[in-house]
Amino acid sequence: MANVTALKTEDIAAEMRRIAEDAREAARALAQSDGETRNAALMAAAAEIRAKAARIAEENAKDMEFGEEKGLSAALMDRLLLTPERIEAMARGLEDVAALPDPLGKVLAEWDRPNGLKIARVSVPLGVIGIIYESRPNVTADAGGLCLKAGNAAILRGGSESFHSSTIIAECLRAGLTGAGLPAGAIQMPPTRDRAAVGAMLTMPDLIDVIVPRGGRSLIERVMEESRVPVLAHLEGVCSVYVHEAADPEMARHITLNAKMRRTGICGAAENLLIDRAIAAAQLTGIVDDLAEAGCEVRGDEGAQAIDSRIVPASEKDWSTEYLEAIIAVKLVDGVEDAVDFINHHGSHHTDSIITGDAAAAEIFLNRVDSAIVMHNASTQFADGGEFGMGAEIGISTGRLHARGPVGAEQLTTYKYVVHGSGQTRP
Repeated sequence: MANVTALKTEDIAAEMRRIAEDAREAARALAQSDGETRNAALMAAAAEIRAKAARIAEENAKDMEFGEEKGLSAALMDRLLLTPERIEAMARGLEDVAALPDPLGKVLAEWDRPNGLKIARVSVPLGVIGIIYESRPNVTADAGGLCLKAGNAAILRGGSESFHSSTIIAECLRAGLTGAGLPAGAIQMPPTRDRAAVGAMLTMPDLIDVIVPRGGRSLIERVMEESRVPVLAHLEGVCSVYVHEAADPEMARHITLNAKMRRTGICGAAENLLIDRAIAAAQLTGIVDDLAEAGCEVRGDEGAQAIDSRIVPASEKDWSTEYLEAIIAVKLVDGVEDAVDFINHHGSHHTDSIITGDAAAAEIFLNRVDSAIVMHNASTQFADGGEFGMGAEIGISTGRLHARGPVGAEQLTTYKYVVHGSGQTRP
């Protein structure tokens, strides 16, 4: 693969087209491969990651130094860091994906027509998937592994800050492919930090079938505005936890603290806390105690401020802000309908949770909140493909076309119609 680091924009475009052409060729081979071969490639890639764990850590240290020089936030630095546990988690994630049922060749529906035609809808790969992401180098393993499981070729364009880590991880994936007799071109990583590589990917609908951006709002907005390739994305995760008047107080405290503070920099972290006015005086202070002890700043409306002096004023902007840090906005609401209206108006249709012992209230919330993931008595931090049993995820889609929620291997397929006849002609 050519070193395009110092090339002009037009030369990068030419190199990216060559990469995409190689990916398209590899996608044809993958589409014809069997599930056992693809699983063997995933297992070999997992073994390679373990074998090169020390090297991956060395490359990650270079990225961490680069991130510090760029002045990345604490949340982004946390996303960038690869600890031994996170490296092992990447390997286990690939093994988990390998253990999943083959998403290809599944008969999704079948029926017979009066004229004798037998029609079936059968799952097939999407083709070539371009993934554009920031900071998290583990996305390289997750995205590459899921694409491979579903028979797709992947062009993995990681962020400039994760360049060294992502490159070595991609090498491990490619080693897994060749070890299983599959084309290494099925996993491609542009060897440049230049943003022109992203622009080139967005203008090749003839070679790339879908783009999946994963990162901050500015990246995703750029991709959605400029791409000539279909996009599978979400802009941000403005997630809410709603403490209903029938909530168990200890459960409410435990879930709220976890939803906000387990990892503040992920898209499933809670940014808003809604609490019924009827119980706010009795329960809000305990929740704030936990958040404050964990180092979280609590902002709120006038009603919340009147209950606890540690709560600072929230602005209208706060209700729709993805903080990705230790800040949460609190609002008092008047029942489940009020909470639903607030979330549908201010949220990002990502993940929202109700805490309640009232089954009827839970059903109203789950049915009427317009989000990709809705939860009852569970932390929003479970918004993750791995936690959903998908092995890993390529991202969380908040759109309505093709896939919604965690995008795993099954969501990276499309279908075709297979029709069997016995000599029929159409009159």
